[in-house]
Amino acid sequence: MNSLWEFLSMSDPNVRVVALGAILLTATSALVGCFTFLDKKSLLGDSIAHAVLPGICLGFLISGTKDPVFLIGGAFITGWLSVFAVEFITTRTRIKEDAAIGLVLSVFFGVGILLLTTIQKSGNASQSGLDSFIFGKAAALMGKDLVVFSVVAIALLVGLTLFFREFTLLSFDRDFAEAIGLPVKRLRFLLTILIVMAVVIGIQAVGVVLMAAMLITPAAAARFWTDRLKTMVALAGLFGALSGLSGAYISYLLPSAPTGPWIVLVISLIAGVSFILAPKKGILSRLLKQQKNRRTIHEENVLKTIYQLGETNRDFLVGRTAADMEARRSMDQGLRSKILNNLESKGYLDKSTNNWSLTEAGRRKAERVVRIHRLWELYLTTKMNIAPDHVHDDAETMEHLITPELEAELEKQLNYPKTDPHAAEIPYQKP
Repeated sequence: MNSLWEFLSMSDPNVRVVALGAILLTATSALVGCFTFLDKKSLLGDSIAHAVLPGICLGFLISGTKDPVFLIGGAFITGWLSVFAVEFITTRTRIKEDAAIGLVLSVFFGVGILLLTTIQKSGNASQSGLDSFIFGKAAALMGKDLVVFSVVAIALLVGLTLFFREFTLLSFDRDFAEAIGLPVKRLRFLLTILIVMAVVIGIQAVGVVLMAAMLITPAAAARFWTDRLKTMVALAGLFGALSGLSGAYISYLLPSAPTGPWIVLVISLIAGVSFILAPKKGILSRLLKQQKNRRTIHEENVLKTIYQLGETNRDFLVGRTAADMEARRSMDQGLRSKILNNLESKGYLDKSTNNWSLTEAGRRKAERVVRIHRLWELYLTTKMNIAPDHVHDDAETMEHLITPELEAELEKQLNYPKTDPHAAEIPYQKP
């Protein structure tokens, strides 16, 4: 706790620069990454990340020092050129986008490694630590780096704020954006510039190899928690900032542990938790929902079975045994017993010794399931021209899915029929 307090107080100037720098780098990358993720351009970030290496090397060769202005400037130019190269190859040749990205990525990165090797053998003492851009070295950030990163981060935030609606429309429906007269090409160019800027400033924290993870992973994690873009962008920025702060803290505790990989591990952990525990889209939530749906289907099938048994003598509230139900619809004995008890607790069934009878609420619910089943069979035969002996299985599924609104529409379109294709009565309710 003492070390955590010392770190959060940021009384040490070096700790303050590294922590704030990591937060700026990761948060801004995450914000821009949301639009890359939604536009299904995730691999583009990886291409840009690898393509900035030759620009960094060229910036060093021009300046002779590791001046962040020259390094970022060079990285921005080659990063943008990589996007232009991918676009050119995709539009002018038959090569698909993923192949074009792989081609550009490998060529630019290969040139970068060649330049880096040349610099390392040049004897220039200032080149020490230049290779850290490959894997990142946030601990090497200095005060002037933080100033440059702050300026770039502000520019990114201003750009995203001013053109948020346009970028949103561009990510979801580019054709509609063109139809209403938006300058799609210029907006795409601007968004590309922001993506390149985000990648360029994030390289020093997590490096060329891991930068794509910081661009996409926070957005992917945030997407599991919300369907609103503004909330998604805010959550992605928060997840990115949290991973940057956590990575810097782990490096503070373990000086030998590199900050960049730890940042990626933390955001990956956040993404893993989101994938599993997110309330609506998480794996656990989906499993629970599937279990609930299966239980509902079983319950409706049992109610329908008891109702159909009552159709023989028009007595729907008479008691039925488990053997009666088994003769009509086969089901595991233990599962049926559990379902019957659940239906009793919900007020749909009454139990008397070994007999189960529908309550009035249970009869209405069972009647609706039967009505939908038979309406759907009739719809398939009359509107879709499907043979009557081929519609039962589909109706078995649809009877559990059709909403009351669709049910009313079916009744209206079929003019409230009295029988289904098999001459069975349809117990519908007229409006």
